[in-house]
Amino acid sequence: MAQAAARTADAPHPHDTREAVLFGGVYGAVLACSMVAALTQYGHTSQDSRRYDALWLLVTAFASALAHGYAHYIAERTPHRRGDALRTLINEWPLIAAVLPTVAVLAGAGWGWWPAKGVEYPAFALNITLLFALGLVTARWAHRPWATALLIGAVDALLGVGVVVANAVIK
Repeated sequence: MAQAAARTADAPHPHDTREAVLFGGVYGAVLACSMVAALTQYGHTSQDSRRYDALWLLVTAFASALAHGYAHYIAERTPHRRGDALRTLINEWPLIAAVLPTVAVLAGAGWGWWPAKGVEYPAFALNITLLFALGLVTARWAHRPWATALLIGAVDALLGVGVVVANAVIK
């Protein structure tokens, strides 16, 4: 019995899909807000710069997912089976999925689908909405009352608003 408990205590923490979606979604949306703010800080608004911004955001998302997945893998400090590292990295898909809408907004501006100047504002709004939705949905998954779920969604959205405000102050 004690041996079974010791093995259970040493086992890696299984990250369920809901936890991964919440963590990766929030991380990705905040990352997208931050990157858009950083990339547009100096007023580069040409189509070429927006295509570059989209690519840079995508590269940053993959690098962040890789770093986070690797950190999970080495932090578990347990013997790993073949393929565990790849599974750990694949589990970071919500982070990349969360930045894809912003990549599409920036790339669309770069391809001339809409004006390249000022596209950061719809990108900010998109990510703030995503943060609100993630907070709301995960609170409801946890069976929180609607009022509490709306409050949690609003607090999550404030993360994105904080990035936007910080960007405005820094400029």
